[in-house]
Order: sequence, then C-alpha cells, then structure tokens
Amino acid sequence: MSQKIYCTARFLPKPGKEKAVFKALQALEPNSHREDACLLYTVTRQIDSPFAQGDSFPIVFHEIWANREAFEAHCQRREIQQFFRDQVESPDGDIEAANVCVYTDEPVDFDAPIATR
Repeated sequence: MSQKIYCTARFLPKPGKEKAVFKALQALEPNSHREDACLLYTVTRQIDSPFAQGDSFPIVFHEIWANREAFEAHCQRREIQQFFRDQVESPDGDIEAANVCVYTDEPVDFDAPIATR
C-alpha cells in the first residue's frame, strides 16, 4: 500500500514580484531535500505552450513525501512556517494568494493486502 503524499503548492505573486517569489521558494529547496522522507521538492514557473493552455498561478511547488507524517513534519519546520508568515500572511509579503493541496495515489476504498510480519 502506498503511503506517499503528493503536495501541489501554487503561488500568485503580487505584481512585479514573480522573480522575488521564485527566488524565495528556491531558497527552501536545499534544506527540504535534506529531509529523509522528501522524495521530490521542486519549485516551477508556468511557461507558454500550445499544448497546455490551462489557467494556473504562475509559480507551483511540486512535492512528494514518503508519508503523511513526513509531510506534516515538514510543514511544521520553522523555515517553512516563517516563509508563510512573511510572504503569504503578512500584508508586506510578496505573495498575493497561495493554494496548497495534498493528494494520495490510492483509490477510494482500496483493498490493500494486509502485511504480515
């Protein structure tokens, strides 16, 4: 049974702040990559493509964690909480809006085999 957690964190920078927000999010990558249960932690920016013309916030973090506990522990790290306080919650921050969601790859009512030890 998979325990992986997939997180998509989308950010809408204030006008003229896209480069600053991207750089601030990149600064979170090195320490997050040091967390044992971090499988993927990459900030990306939206680009134009005739094959993908959907609407989104221009900056998106893609994260994969080994399990829910690891993801939630990551969210409680001082560095992550400080980023959200300074950049998202503060009126002086560079981010106008954020949308953070988590997902599982398990279907609803998955009939997982019971592990024997």
